[in-house]
Amino acid sequence: MKKHLILLLFAICISFTTVQAQTNSLSGAWEFNDGSDQHQLFFEDGYFIHTVHQADKFIMSRGGSYETSNGTIKAKLYFNSSDSSTVGEELNIPFEVSTNKLSMDVPAGHVNFNRVDDGKAPLAGVWRITGRMQEDGKVADIHQTGSRQTYKLLTGKKFQWVAIDPDKKEFSGTGGGSYTFKDGKYTEQIEFFSRDNSRVGVSLVFDGKLQDGKWHHSGLSSKGAKIYEIWSKVSE
Repeated sequence: MKKHLILLLFAICISFTTVQAQTNSLSGAWEFNDGSDQHQLFFEDGYFIHTVHQADKFIMSRGGSYETSNGTIKAKLYFNSSDSSTVGEELNIPFEVSTNKLSMDVPAGHVNFNRVDDGKAPLAGVWRITGRMQEDGKVADIHQTGSRQTYKLLTGKKFQWVAIDPDKKEFSGTGGGSYTFKDGKYTEQIEFFSRDNSRVGVSLVFDGKLQDGKWHHSGLSSKGAKIYEIWSKVSE
């Protein structure tokens, strides 16, 4: 009886530790308001993006890859819209994370972010476009050439796309906000857009489905053109 009780307590401790590790993960979306500056911070599948905007005014965005080790976020910058000279730099940022708080020590001081979501959703991940339907109804593969890259990162509730060229340290544009994916409908609510702030507040609705691990995305673009795109996870 005593042996069984010890085994039961051990199993409960393992389960609790697993739940805590999952709950305390960096994955997902975080936010922090500094006066009129709204900071958005996304972590998903080894990538991160940090963006600042003021209502409908885009300020800056930077991001790249990351991993964590001994209470430190080790990040490498792939793009920085406000200072291209920092592309390629590696950052070491001490942090602590709990269920709903992320505390970090950055050069400007100590900051606390609030959790928006935990990065868990059918579409959560980092995606790149790999196919597009042509006028004849056939899907043509898109092969990325050179070092220019276009990604879309989705957490549980937030999205952001970026067009960058890390080798040339170029930033071409970004936009993002909130999204929902329900009953075959993918809806974006734009909250910031580097190229055209008049798009902020616009809601875009698309048909969407996951098929064989691919994200099929169709509807009308922001310019009103018909699109049918296929997106694949960056890690695949």
